[in-house]
Amino acid sequence: MEVGFLGLGIMGKAMATNLIKSGFKVTVWNRTLSKCNELVELGASIGETPAAVVKKCKLIIAMLSDPAATLLVVFDKDGVLEEICSGKGYIDMSTVDPETSTKISQAITAKGGSFLEAPVSGSKQPAEAGQLVILAAGHKALYDLAIPAFDVMGKKSFFLGEIGNGAKMKLVVNMIMGSMMNAFSEGLVLAERSGLNPSNLLDVLDLGGIANPMFRGKGPGMLKGNHSPAFPLKHQQKDMRLALALGDENAVSMPVAAAANEAFKKARSMGLGDLDFSAVYEIVKMQKD
Repeated sequence: MEVGFLGLGIMGKAMATNLIKSGFKVTVWNRTLSKCNELVELGASIGETPAAVVKKCKLIIAMLSDPAATLLVVFDKDGVLEEICSGKGYIDMSTVDPETSTKISQAITAKGGSFLEAPVSGSKQPAEAGQLVILAAGHKALYDLAIPAFDVMGKKSFFLGEIGNGAKMKLVVNMIMGSMMNAFSEGLVLAERSGLNPSNLLDVLDLGGIANPMFRGKGPGMLKGNHSPAFPLKHQQKDMRLALALGDENAVSMPVAAAANEAFKKARSMGLGDLDFSAVYEIVKMQKD
């Protein structure tokens, strides 16, 4: 199967690499085309524009940074809509709001194409290992067609029904993750300020009922001030904002998530947006009162 892949950021690059290494013929595009060179060395072809990729491939996957980027790739000049047609499927694996997914879906299907939203749970390391969790919704036949590719990129795929459900599930997951990261950061700072060794806290947490891969994986680096981006903080804050909007829409009070969002916003204002979302720990450490 020949697959088009749009977007080679931290996640997209790893996902496309796994497809190539698993024997898929892959045509790649990125707004900065030089980012395609490493994948070309692995065997990928380059599409000069999103439209060119769609023209060449029947199955196209997008992994882009935010709703604005996803809309531009579809609707802009030389975008997906210029070549999408019957027999072609477009899968958006970006994290966006349900309204953005719906808008893209309507435009794709109006041209005769099929659409699937399929945001993922997981960051750089799971993407590199092909261990993402894929949260798909939309055209069931396209989901079935994409399963071989999903099985390469992820450890589990879910089909969640109508368009918007995948986006909603991803926002709920990331809202919980961001809130947990803030609580974790506060706990590390509280342990240290009260005279405890925060490394011991990591060991205690890992043996208890709230042990989880995020604390285990992020904690040691956080204590060393290492926030190399696996999932950039600016994207986490974007997801918190979108999740809070979903809460407003459904009249759900979310004070914990709202407080976490404020911490991520403060971290962005301090220039930490391109670091890992664990860098919110630095903001908690700065607070004296």
